[in-house]
Amino acid sequence: MSSVTTELTEMDATRFQHTPYYCEENVYLLCKTLCENGVTDETGSDLFVVFISNEKKQVPLWHQKASTRADGIVLWDYHVICVQRKKESDSEPLVWDLDSTLPFPSPLASYVTETIQPSFQLFAEYQRFFRVVHAPLFFKHFASDRRHMKEPDGSWTAQPPPYEPIVAQDGILHNLSEYIAMSAAETLSSLDPETVRSAISQQLGVVVSHTQLQDLFTKLP
Repeated sequence: MSSVTTELTEMDATRFQHTPYYCEENVYLLCKTLCENGVTDETGSDLFVVFISNEKKQVPLWHQKASTRADGIVLWDYHVICVQRKKESDSEPLVWDLDSTLPFPSPLASYVTETIQPSFQLFAEYQRFFRVVHAPLFFKHFASDRRHMKEPDGSWTAQPPPYEPIVAQDGILHNLSEYIAMSAAETLSSLDPETVRSAISQQLGVVVSHTQLQDLFTKLP
């Protein structure tokens, strides 16, 4: 493990803003903080926001703080993490997951093994898909007015963060549903560098399966 990775794995997750059940906003602010404190450059060019979901909106993930089980499994409707891939380094990509009990951050390979558990046989409807969005584009386009966290009577399903909702640079108030909508039909058929380069330059990034996720980060421009 590189000295840089060793230093980062000792970072205290409690230093970051965290509101339970608002993982998309937590990751937005986490990426901003990593830019501000010099872990990445000010644009977040080596950061990628990763949405995890499926058509059924039921994705099992292990080692989650919200779990009441010994194995830490939670069946989320969706989850959001940050992956850092340093362009000028041979070090392994790192996963920043504020809801995980694993080291913070964790190397991508060990995170996939422990949290995704690809060797665990799942029914097809529980397969996880990953929407990978370049952080600079996420900062520009993402918006959430938190409507998905309200009951029909207007009450909150979980207490919202204390700060104002995130508004996109073009004034859009809510597009979270576009980021968490994903299916097998959307996954890339090829991870050749040109296809990946084109896809990752789009607002909603690229959708891959769990078998493609690690390979994708070796193909990113």
